[in-house]
Amino acid sequence: MDQSKRYADLSLKEADLIAGGQHILCAYKMKPKAGHGYLEAAAHFAAESSTGTNVEVSTTDEFTKGVDALVYHIDEATEDMRIAYPLDLFDRNITDGRMMMVSFLTLTIGNNQGMGDIEHAKMVDFYVPRRAIELFDGPSKGIADMWRTLGRPVVDGGYISGTIIKPKLGLRPEPFAKAAYEFWLGGDFIKNDEPQGNQPFAPMRQTIPLVYDAMKRAMDETGEAKLFSANITADDHHEMVARGEFILRTFGPDADKVAFLVDGYVGGPGMITTARRHFANQFLHYHRAGHGAVTSPSSKRGYTAYVLAKMSRLQGASGIHVGTMGYGKMEGGKDDRACAYIIERDSYHGPVYPQEWYGMKPTVPIISGGMNALRLPGFFDNLGHGNVINTAGGGSYGHIDSPAAGARSLRQAYECWKAGADPVEWARTHYEFARAFESFPQDADQLYPGWRQKLRPAA
Repeated sequence: MDQSKRYADLSLKEADLIAGGQHILCAYKMKPKAGHGYLEAAAHFAAESSTGTNVEVSTTDEFTKGVDALVYHIDEATEDMRIAYPLDLFDRNITDGRMMMVSFLTLTIGNNQGMGDIEHAKMVDFYVPRRAIELFDGPSKGIADMWRTLGRPVVDGGYISGTIIKPKLGLRPEPFAKAAYEFWLGGDFIKNDEPQGNQPFAPMRQTIPLVYDAMKRAMDETGEAKLFSANITADDHHEMVARGEFILRTFGPDADKVAFLVDGYVGGPGMITTARRHFANQFLHYHRAGHGAVTSPSSKRGYTAYVLAKMSRLQGASGIHVGTMGYGKMEGGKDDRACAYIIERDSYHGPVYPQEWYGMKPTVPIISGGMNALRLPGFFDNLGHGNVINTAGGGSYGHIDSPAAGARSLRQAYECWKAGADPVEWARTHYEFARAFESFPQDADQLYPGWRQKLRPAA
């Protein structure tokens, strides 16, 4: 059934829709299956995303038609399809009237992802009007809170050197805490790797007290505050709350140094909101494990990593992993810096839409996946700043001297970039950074050809 007369209006102007402030706009790369017209398939997509079905029904009235999602732009050659969703379509909380990310996703990438006349459809951007920004939680904490805890300026407080306890699984409580202590002697921030939780060989009730003891000893020895991001991911709201409350009780007077890590992609928006609302005083660390199933460029359905990052800020993530932009081991490229800019800036023009945040707190980019000190100067050049959290697992524990030396090499890499220095020259007077060349020789050969001769001591 051709529904284009009802669910498409190509006379609508995007600028007018944005100025009106009554619609969420979504842009997709959509291709219909062979034998289906582009506008017809697009209208069916909009119908299935809102008020329609595949047949006319007798219960539809004029009010219902007033909240139809409308296709307002198509370009078959570029597979560009854009749809305007009236704000009233979206489900609201009965407790406080706020909007829900689950409703946004249910409509905009719900049943339409499995429709028989659609070859593929992937959301590449969306626009949120001011009223919707006001109805999402947004972050309660941000990187400025971490800088304050670390004793730094709360504006441009700089790079936070972090790591992930490695190996990601298999350490019992004592070795786990020892690994944390060894890194904290040189670094700032440790996160659980996403599978780490309450395994039988490392029960949380045994591991977390030892981690806190390690933190206190490291703080005493270095005179510096330290940060720990504890994984509270669980299927059940009550289990998440129980984990979080146990961790806060354990850290006691140092609970302000605890972040909570949540696997937001596999766990879903409800898990993020549970953490955001129940633990509003903690930094909310959005880990996106599994997101590549839909965000990878090889996937033609779902949504992009840019869309995921943007959604995380609306939901209230204090920080989210944004990849390594081609500088680490993860899939991606230099232009992925857009994922950082949309969450950290007050306004940004994405691949399709401009977005103003109207005072919503920023979400900090978390950089993780195959990074080490040698890769950081180029990464910072590409991003344009160093106000990020970097969790370098192998880059710390793979350092030839110690995890603490690995942490110091990361800090020295940031200082090198900030000084605008040549990394090989910088290594001459910064020992841990120099030892990173020995620790990661393949990266050194690729990034800094001839480094061996330049760093070789004079005879």
